[in-house]
Amino acid sequence: MKFSKATNYALHSMVHLAMESGNEAIKVEDLASRQKLSPTYLSKILTKLAKANLIESTPGVKGGYRLLRAPEECTFLDVIRATEGYESLLNCTMSHDGKWNKSCLIERAMSDVENKMEEELANKTIAKILSEMHTEN
Repeated sequence: MKFSKATNYALHSMVHLAMESGNEAIKVEDLASRQKLSPTYLSKILTKLAKANLIESTPGVKGGYRLLRAPEECTFLDVIRATEGYESLLNCTMSHDGKWNKSCLIERAMSDVENKMEEELANKTIAKILSEMHTEN
């Protein structure tokens, strides 16, 4: 599992959308301004989140984006997979000639660590971040 700037912006966008009260949509330009980045670039990220059914695009003059799920149902793992896909940290392509029990021990070790990390990320929700923000203030 890798993380890019897109994941950073996607997670922050999810928090901004969750902070909005009610069902008000936030325009791409407003979200981009809050994060100091290009609306065009952010639009591509938001499209990925919409395809993953995490957010929805609302049409019209007051159109924009809003959460499709409750913040308690939006996990970090969902957002990461929406932006990065499902690629593993390491996929061994070396031939070990059967010396390591038919599979690469290094790849297996990395996979074990990645599974633990995914479990943690699946338990971290946008709602937990909002809660932590409120306790810090």
